[in-house]
Amino acid sequence: MRAVITVVGHDTVGIIAGISGELSKNNVNILDISQSVLQDLFAMVMLVDISKCKISFTELSRQIASKGAEMGVKIHVMHEDIFTSMHRV
Repeated sequence: MRAVITVVGHDTVGIIAGISGELSKNNVNILDISQSVLQDLFAMVMLVDISKCKISFTELSRQIASKGAEMGVKIHVMHEDIFTSMHRV
C-alpha cells in the first residue's frame, strides 16, 4: 500500500528531515520525493510505502499533520487509492 504526502509552507531548515524522521519512526519508506522552493515558499510531494507501517493510517496522518504544525507547514496524507480515484479522467 502506498500514500501521497503533500507539504506546503514557508521554507525553513529541517522540513524534510522532520517529516522523514516521523516516517522512519513508523517504518514508512519514502519511494519518491519531489520538492521545490519558490522564493520563500516550500512545496513537496512524497510517495511512500505504508505496507509495513507500525500504526494505523489514521494515526499516521494525525502524527504527520501534527509534526507539520510544529514546523509551521501544512501536511496532507492521502491513501493512494483515494488519490488515484480523484485524478482519473
